[in-house]
Amino acid sequence: MERYKEIERSIITTYRKKIWTKMIKSIQEFDMIQDGDKIAVCISGGKDSMLMAKCLQELKRHGKLNFDLVFLSMNPGYNEINKQKVISNAEILNIPITMFETNIFDAVENIQDHPCYVCARMRRGYLYEKAKEMGCNKIALGHHFDDVIETILMGMLYGAQMQTMMPKVRSTSHPGMELIRPIYYVKEADIISWAQRNGLEFIRCACKVTQKSNDSDGSKRDEVKKLIENLRQVYDKVDMNIFRSAQNVNLDTLISYRRKNEVHHFLDDYDKEK
Repeated sequence: MERYKEIERSIITTYRKKIWTKMIKSIQEFDMIQDGDKIAVCISGGKDSMLMAKCLQELKRHGKLNFDLVFLSMNPGYNEINKQKVISNAEILNIPITMFETNIFDAVENIQDHPCYVCARMRRGYLYEKAKEMGCNKIALGHHFDDVIETILMGMLYGAQMQTMMPKVRSTSHPGMELIRPIYYVKEADIISWAQRNGLEFIRCACKVTQKSNDSDGSKRDEVKKLIENLRQVYDKVDMNIFRSAQNVNLDTLISYRRKNEVHHFLDDYDKEK
């Protein structure tokens, strides 16, 4: 059996419960894919996006929905070693990527405040544009469960707000385009386990900006990641409770909340309840 077929098989056998079933749950629960969709699977070259690509390949092959996939890899300015690593891994995994070039790393190199945020926004804009050019109506990003709960805690601890990373989002700047996150429920530890079991090595961020600047966005996420890991040692269900806190919001017990930029305060209706 060819190596890529063994890797594919591991997703629906060895990792069926931890990866495949959770991916299916994410897609079904949040209605991410419909018949007729053409989805640009965005591949950064890291473990998360590569796994997502394999999962969606398997879903297209064995699922009931009729949709198309293109595998889009943007080079934001990787050095040649990392660029070739992305291409090599795509070949090993039998993922037919379309790679296009940008100069994002150079563009954000001299930005002092939150270069990671600016970089992420620029990447997404380029991906939307290229996906639309290729006739796609959706882009798929490889954010996983740990990204979601880290975002919740980061918002509370550093942003003084309650928010989460949504499973799907309509683009406001690219009409007709939508972003989906198919591995929303898959835990990072299981992705790492899948990669190690199959002898796969992927690039990490590979960004010279964060390597030099120790960007605060990146360091805060690292701090929250470590915090959650420490909390897991005390209570093994803490990560799921963090996630569910964004599902079980009781507006009657909040001082204020914002919806579509309109602020609602509990005192607005307080006296009406006498």
